[in-house]
Amino acid sequence: MTLVSPAPRRPSHRPAAHPATRSTPGTTLPGTTLPGTTLPGTPTPHPAGATAPGTTAPGTTLPGRDRAVDLVRAACLVAVVAMHALMVGIGIRDGEVVLENALESWGGFTVFSWVTQMMPLFFILGGFASATQLRRGRARGVSTAAYLGTRMRRLLPVPLAAAIAVVATLTSLSAAGLPPELVGEAGWRISQPLWFLGVYVLCTACAPLCLRLHERTPAAALVALGIGIVAVDAVRAASGVEAIGFVNLLLVWLFAQQLGFWLADGRAPSLRVTGWAIAGIAALVLLGLSPANLYAALNPPTAALALLGVAQLALFARIRPMLAAWAESPRVRRCSDALNGAAMTIYAWHMPVVVLLAGATLAVGSLGGGAAALIPEPLSAAWWLGRPAWLLAAGLAVAAVVPAVRRWERRPAAGSGGANDVRAAGRSDLTGGGSPRPWRVAAAVLCGAGGVLAVLAGGGALWAWALGAILLAAGSRSAAAPRAAHSVTAP
Repeated sequence: MTLVSPAPRRPSHRPAAHPATRSTPGTTLPGTTLPGTTLPGTPTPHPAGATAPGTTAPGTTLPGRDRAVDLVRAACLVAVVAMHALMVGIGIRDGEVVLENALESWGGFTVFSWVTQMMPLFFILGGFASATQLRRGRARGVSTAAYLGTRMRRLLPVPLAAAIAVVATLTSLSAAGLPPELVGEAGWRISQPLWFLGVYVLCTACAPLCLRLHERTPAAALVALGIGIVAVDAVRAASGVEAIGFVNLLLVWLFAQQLGFWLADGRAPSLRVTGWAIAGIAALVLLGLSPANLYAALNPPTAALALLGVAQLALFARIRPMLAAWAESPRVRRCSDALNGAAMTIYAWHMPVVVLLAGATLAVGSLGGGAAALIPEPLSAAWWLGRPAWLLAAGLAVAAVVPAVRRWERRPAAGSGGANDVRAAGRSDLTGGGSPRPWRVAAAVLCGAGGVLAVLAGGGALWAWALGAILLAAGSRSAAAPRAAHSVTAP
């Protein structure tokens, strides 16, 4: 995924609805309903006897973008950058430089996490976009290999460029004589958001199969994932082996992606279901099956995050009409489009930029003798007072870097014959003759996820970043569309 992908846009005039594929607002179709509500103006699941997914019924058109989804994804991206910037804590203790997660020791962090943990919503909206893109692609005869090849070409080159830059930077810092411990800590802090890429690559690879399962047995697919998540948490707690919990690194986010398919069908949980989800999170915390801090619950993911996704989907569904109206404002739309268009660049580059900014602040403070003013003790009153200025500086630094490195995100894929923005799925480089072979797509997925695993397993060390960059390069190479003499690009 791009971190931000578009969603269907309301057409300027509503086409005539086909009775087998549309539902009256406020109604549901038997056997396909997530307990809750139907969202007006959105497609419903395809019941037996209806037009098959991926085809269009007479008098209907495929949906365009959903501005509310675009807006929320852009807002979540800004929130992630701000959160990571807040977490970067630097200081000088006992004459030694310290680089740490400043919020880990904050007493209010747990309560804060219940409001600001947005990862389930990210994957929900990603599932919404995947369902939309896959259905458009089917209508245009795009194969699964072509779709996934396009997605890998969108996902891997930008982090590859960032990984190469990190390797060069860590090498330079080591050559300049910085302590190995400090260089290693910088590499680890930069690597921490990288887990998202590895998991998202795997979820994207599973999306075609998961969508098919959703279209056949939507409730059963969701319930099966939920049971698997709870089972993993129970075995982890009973055995005391924390590593077992990392199975949920895939199951939890596949569950959230599956919720996104429900959203694409126009379904959302009811308030009753939402209440039960929140109560379930509290019960898991009380039973010791999940940390109370929902950021700590990421490592490994627990059932609490799956339940949080249910609550976030319900909230989004209820404020969606208001957000859609606001998102149509020209100024808001321009900001949203700008953020969404550079989403992978912002995701891949913001942490290296913020950590380097912290290092520059540390150097200036130390050399100028103003360390106490520029580098207050994390969580002190002076530190909190300085956070608005720090967040502004971090935002400006990221904004300055993005235009310089965004060319990797915007470059058309080889052999595509079109723009590389997969958010125009079926219209861009989703080609018929120029798609990579399935084995190459599988290699791209494994190398992409493997590159992330190498960096994280190596603790962000220089050698781990170098190995990760090699694997990401191999993944990007494998995903490249072969040049075809008669490549057919959908209009």
